[in-house]
Amino acid sequence: MLGGRLGYVLSQASGLSFILAQDSSPAMPPGLWGRCFWLWGPLLWLSISSSGNVAPAPQPNCTDFQNARLLRGTNLKVQFLLFTPCDPSCGQLVEESSDIQNSEFNASLGTKLIIHGFRALGTKPSWIDKFIRALLQAADANVIAVDWVYGSTGVYFSAVENVVKLSLEISRFLSRLLELGVPESSIHIIGVSLGAHVAGMVGHFYKGQLGRITGLDPAGPEYTRASLEERLDAGDALFVEAIHTDTDNLGIRIPVGHVDYFVNGGQDQPGCPTFFHAGYSYLICDHMRAVHLYISALENVCPLTAFPCASYKAFLAGDCLDCFNPFLLSCPRIGLVERGGVKIEPLPKEVRVYLMTTSQAPYCVHHSLVEFHLKEKRKKDTSIEVTFLSNNITSSAKITVPRQQLEGRGVIAHPNPQCQIKQVKLKFQVPSRVWKKDRTTIVGTFCTAPLPVNDRMKTVCVPEPVSLQANTPVFQDLKIACV
Repeated sequence: MLGGRLGYVLSQASGLSFILAQDSSPAMPPGLWGRCFWLWGPLLWLSISSSGNVAPAPQPNCTDFQNARLLRGTNLKVQFLLFTPCDPSCGQLVEESSDIQNSEFNASLGTKLIIHGFRALGTKPSWIDKFIRALLQAADANVIAVDWVYGSTGVYFSAVENVVKLSLEISRFLSRLLELGVPESSIHIIGVSLGAHVAGMVGHFYKGQLGRITGLDPAGPEYTRASLEERLDAGDALFVEAIHTDTDNLGIRIPVGHVDYFVNGGQDQPGCPTFFHAGYSYLICDHMRAVHLYISALENVCPLTAFPCASYKAFLAGDCLDCFNPFLLSCPRIGLVERGGVKIEPLPKEVRVYLMTTSQAPYCVHHSLVEFHLKEKRKKDTSIEVTFLSNNITSSAKITVPRQQLEGRGVIAHPNPQCQIKQVKLKFQVPSRVWKKDRTTIVGTFCTAPLPVNDRMKTVCVPEPVSLQANTPVFQDLKIACV
């Protein structure tokens, strides 16, 4: 049995040498070891199955995405390109049933379709190659990219008009897979922007029996007020999720799935340009962040966990600290985990969940509750800036203690685990006065706990009350054990 990246030299009577090798990259998922064996030698390429049979296997012809560059979206010219772990950069054109049967498509595995969105310049999506590689590394599955560059280019509204025709073509293609014995429940469609609504329409044609649909910032223009039949919604698959990153511009602002992730509130992603002079990046950065977040989740560097809440403002205020309602503590996570990690039956619909991220990959952060308990009530709101300090990394949040109350809370996002945070900086913020320095002092206790806060056993408090003078920072050591 071969293991690791091993090579064996096979000598033949002719004196030619061949190397039998197995591409067993550490990133390759379990179950692929018998699928990617090759024999290399002069003028010969043989494949060896896991059963040991040797058969000639000519290198497949690779097909790339089309480039339209015609500024028109009249003809669809759809291509279905199959990608496999053996050669994730080589797309095999599979359109007819015979193409599928003669390809490396494996009907016993799950199938994942990627549908891109509007392509203004008629070019291949810049992110698609990385997306395919990440998907093949994360899942033992057939990966099929739907190339509809011709039908998606030019004017956005002409691309919208092609959505129904494209959905019908994809549905006909899926019917060929079903004839090969592929279960409907094993099909997962990942749609980007306009492609998310294409996925929804395909799911509608299959009466919501497809396994899963993931919408990556589903398109907003022309769809916010569309009927359920025309756009993505929770009835289009057994599990529908959407990741929202640009709800104030190109993305849809309403929930469209069982679980809807509103990342950083769903708009204005960290690291994206905030001024129009940045040009195309200003227009597209927030919208495409959903794609890059999903790629990061596939690479599984760290979890992107979210929390249900009525609004982003309420989440930041510390009003939603666990996932009990409605998920019974099973907090949803972006990625391929089954049903996003949600374990309850039946699935609730259109649940808004929130999370924060960093500005660069891998984007994930740890969320913590921060609290300040005043010793005495005050007649005005009390604002306290909280900053976590760890290895030259700072993360800040604001706590407001409402007037005539003793407790204020908030949520802070930090890239390092809580146990790596060595100090917290507290600053009592008051409006500055040019003519007089405010010498107001407050006394209280600071506490923190990692989210989700399912019990108070994880809460850590500074042992002694802290005295804070207006606009003067105070540093306190944090001693939090690593679990």
